[in-house]
Amino acid sequence: MTQLKQARSGIITPEMKTVALKEKVDPEWLRHQVARGRVVIPANKRHARLIPCGIGEGLFIKVNANIGTSSDKSIIEEEAVKLRVSMEAGADTVMDLSTGSRLNETRKIILRESTLPVGTVPIYQAVVETVEQEGGVVHLTVDRLFDVIERQAQDGVDFITVHCGVTLAALEMLKKQGRITNIVSRGGSFLTTWMLHHGRENPLYEHYDRLLEIARKYDVTLSLGDGLRPGCLADATDRAQIHELMTLGHLTQLAWEKDVQVMIEGPGHVPLDQIELNMKLQKSLCHHAPFYVLGPLVTDIAAGYDHVACAIGGALAGMAGADFLCYVTPAEHLCLPGVNDVREGVVVTKIAAHAADIAKGNRIAMERDRQMALARRNLDWKSQMELAIDPKKARQYREQNPPAEEDVCTMCGKYCAIRQVKEYFEK
Repeated sequence: MTQLKQARSGIITPEMKTVALKEKVDPEWLRHQVARGRVVIPANKRHARLIPCGIGEGLFIKVNANIGTSSDKSIIEEEAVKLRVSMEAGADTVMDLSTGSRLNETRKIILRESTLPVGTVPIYQAVVETVEQEGGVVHLTVDRLFDVIERQAQDGVDFITVHCGVTLAALEMLKKQGRITNIVSRGGSFLTTWMLHHGRENPLYEHYDRLLEIARKYDVTLSLGDGLRPGCLADATDRAQIHELMTLGHLTQLAWEKDVQVMIEGPGHVPLDQIELNMKLQKSLCHHAPFYVLGPLVTDIAAGYDHVACAIGGALAGMAGADFLCYVTPAEHLCLPGVNDVREGVVVTKIAAHAADIAKGNRIAMERDRQMALARRNLDWKSQMELAIDPKKARQYREQNPPAEEDVCTMCGKYCAIRQVKEYFEK
C-alpha cells in the first residue's frame, strides 16, 4: 500500500509519524493532508536508510539539491562528496541527474549513502543507454524507457521526474506561438526529438497507466515535470507552458485514482511580477498538489550569480504557495557545479525557503529569528553561530577576523552600538 492509499484508509504510517514529529504537527492532520493529495511523503519501500520528509501545504518549504555526473565530467567519488555536502548544508532531498558513465553504480552509491529522499529523471539513463548502444535518441524504445523506470524504482528511488505533459498538441502550440529559447528542459528535448522523428505521442503520456503501475508498486512519488518551462523571462507564462500545466492537472487526478502520490514541477525563468500568478495557476489547475519550482530565476543576466536570482524568485514563490524549491548554483548555465557550488546553492535556497516560511506565518521559523535577535542583543556569539543558517561559514568569518575585545566584532569594534546602550536598556 502506498502512503496515499494508507492515508485514505485512515492509517497513520511510521513515515507520517516521523514527518509529523519533525514538522511539529498533529499526525492525524498530516494523514488527512496526505489523503487529500496536498502533502506527499516520497518513501520508496526499498530505500533502506531513508529518513522520511513531507512536502506540501502546511509544512516547512523544502529544498532540493541536484547532483550527478555529465558526459564531460563523470567522477562518482565527487558526486558522493556533493551528496554529503548537500546533507550537511541542510538539503531536504537530492536528485541524481547523472548522464555520464556507470549510471547504475552512481545511483546505487547515492541511494546507499543518502538518508534524504532521492529523485531521478529516468529518461536520462534511457537515452544515454540508447545512444551508447544504438547511436541516437530516436532509437529509444518504449520498453527500454519503462525498463529503466522500473529498474530505478527497484533500486529504491523515492521520486522521479517524468515529462508526461509534453504532448503533440503542446508542441504544435509552441511552434505556432514562437519562443526565444524554445525548449530548455533536457528531458523535454529528448522526448520532443523522439516524438517529432516518429510522429508519435509522448510514451509517458500514451502509456501513463503503465507508469502508474510501477509507481504504485514501489510507492514512487511522481514529480510531473515541466518539459515546456520557460527558459527566459520573455517566454514566461505563455500558452505552451499553461497547456502543459493543464495536462498535468488531468494526470494528477488519474494518479490519485490509482493511489499514486504526485507533485507538480514549475518554472523556470519568471519575472517577479508574474511569480504569484504562476503559483495560483498551478494550485488551481493541479488541484493543490504540492508545487516544486526551479528557482524561479527572476533575471536572465545573473550568470555566476544565478543562485541569488533563484533565491529572490524562490522566496516570492514560496510566499505565494510553492512547497518545494529546487536549488540553483552559481554554476547554472555555465558548467557542472563543483562541491562549493553545491553548498552555496543549498544555503541560499534554504534562506529563501526560510524567508517564505516567515512570511507565511510559520511560528517555528519566526521563533528561530527571534532567538537570533536575542543572541545579538546579548552579544552571545556562541548562540549566534548555532542559530545561523550556515554555522560553518559564520564561524569561519569570525575566526578569521578576531576582534580586539571578545564581546564585539571587527565591524564596529569598541564602538559597538549594542554594547554602548546595553546597560541603559537593561536597567
